[in-house]
Amino acid sequence: MPLRHDPADHATTDRTFQVDLRGLVDLLSHHLYSSPRVYLRELLQNAVDALTARQSLAPAGPADAFGIRLFADGSVVRVEDDGVGLTEADVHTFLATIGRSSKRAERIAEQRADFIGQFGIGLLSCFLVADEIHVVSRSARTPDAPAVEWRGRGDGSYTVRTLPASARPRPGTTVTLTPRADAGEWTRPAQVHALARHFGSLLRHPVTFDDGTGGPGGQAAPVNPDPAPWARIHPTPGARSRALAAYGEEVFGFTPLDTIELDLPAVGLKGIACVLPEAVPAGRRHGHRVHVKGMLLSEQAEEILPDWAFFVRCVVDAESLRPTASRESLYEDDTLAAVRDALAERLRAWIARAAASDPELLGRFLQVHHLAVKSLAVHDDEIMRMLLPWLPFETTDGHATLDEFARTHRTVLVTSSVEEFRQVAAIASAAGLGVVNGGYTYDRELVHRLPEIRPEVSVADLDPGTLTAHLDPVDRETELAAAAYLAQARDALAVFDCDVALRTFQPASAPALLLDSREARHERTRSQLAREQQGGVWGDILGALRQEAPRAQLILNQLNPLVRTAVTIGEPELARTSAEALYGQAAMLSRRPLRPAESSLINRSFLDLLAHALRKDS
Repeated sequence: MPLRHDPADHATTDRTFQVDLRGLVDLLSHHLYSSPRVYLRELLQNAVDALTARQSLAPAGPADAFGIRLFADGSVVRVEDDGVGLTEADVHTFLATIGRSSKRAERIAEQRADFIGQFGIGLLSCFLVADEIHVVSRSARTPDAPAVEWRGRGDGSYTVRTLPASARPRPGTTVTLTPRADAGEWTRPAQVHALARHFGSLLRHPVTFDDGTGGPGGQAAPVNPDPAPWARIHPTPGARSRALAAYGEEVFGFTPLDTIELDLPAVGLKGIACVLPEAVPAGRRHGHRVHVKGMLLSEQAEEILPDWAFFVRCVVDAESLRPTASRESLYEDDTLAAVRDALAERLRAWIARAAASDPELLGRFLQVHHLAVKSLAVHDDEIMRMLLPWLPFETTDGHATLDEFARTHRTVLVTSSVEEFRQVAAIASAAGLGVVNGGYTYDRELVHRLPEIRPEVSVADLDPGTLTAHLDPVDRETELAAAAYLAQARDALAVFDCDVALRTFQPASAPALLLDSREARHERTRSQLAREQQGGVWGDILGALRQEAPRAQLILNQLNPLVRTAVTIGEPELARTSAEALYGQAAMLSRRPLRPAESSLINRSFLDLLAHALRKDS
């Protein structure tokens, strides 16, 4: 029986989404922003943008002809501006519609380079602290325009009505919030004033605050009485430097080692970089204070500078940087990348000026931030050539600059690890060798570039053979007399792939020197594992190849009284135990991590020597 199809099964019905306005408002207001405190920043941004639009109607007027007035007395928070205002059509476009575009909105969007934010979206942040937003506005675009009132509620409902012009005699906008009981932390008068100063201290329009008590002389308190410190005129360059340093200390809480003035006219950026007076861990990035058109955007804008510039903290004000949707960070685009490169060049130029004209400042800077400069020098040939001779390194002559070290040592040897340097430092110093610790980040790579600026100096990696060649051999008779002991010692230490030799070297207090690089140990471990995992013929082949793996060397010091006594031991077991003890002591002096077998050997040899001493005494 054939199946019958109902034509209605194939009918298509157009439907509209059912939008929960209360849920949408909650999503935008509670999850777009990081903290309820941003509500005041958003209101200030809306007011500043309205003033910017008002000035475009009468550009000949003075910049401070119009302003922003804040009021908070604990029961309401009010923000009033003398801006361009809104018509009833604007109210419906910007305040009563979420997500719908319009020709007028598109035209305004094209002009957003002149504005900080976007009125409607920013106003939603007020629902973080209030359940109702009351807006009264009068447009400056239309003569004799009526006032318009808009009341929006957190459930997504709103009302709009027109009011007589007397309800607002002058163009502009007033936003009034009645705070919720749980929002007192952010809407108390003192907090509103503090937030206004925090976000708006560099705004170019006058902003005042009134808490309803009349204030000193009955006047509202200015929020931003002074322009940005880099925009002020100072009597002397010294006075300017001190003023910028004082501002940096006020903002960041530390006295800068120096301040670097930043000025990028192409993007309208001005500000300062404060050099930190103390070292910070490599790669730790500090947040920087970024203002956009005077409004504080972020205190943690890491992306404004490259990674290597962790020795400064910046405060800047820019015209052309784009904020993200939440306006709490910067949008990563070509402009930001260009700004980052330009600011990096300003920091390089400051380092170059200090190197050329202020050696005392350069010395203090390098003493604190040499690691940051090393990270820069690795990738910047100009900085490398300029500063490499003055950078401090750990050497066998103590902590010294490469310039000082190269005056004494025409051949510079560099270790590949910190533990290798610690193994050989005392012996190499006594032998007159110039060794630099290349185990720290960037150091080995930079030391190898020293001949580029000091052609008379040669640099080579230190290997055990180089150091052994500088140790004095013992005479033939002493070598023959110690042959039996050395054979016992080699047999005892064969498990560690360690050879044993007898030499003389300073200091005489050092009984033995263990030469064993990290790479050699890794190679021996790898070969051992491969041999254990393979059997038969392949195991024999790998075993033969393993013999070619680099071996450790235990160099006994004939000048040491303990070693001179040890090499005369005739008892085989005691000879083995003494060799193991010397190996363990040399391994501990190298300050590298001990393998479990080495720790066991040290404990066993100590107990065996103690038992032997007790038997002898009895």
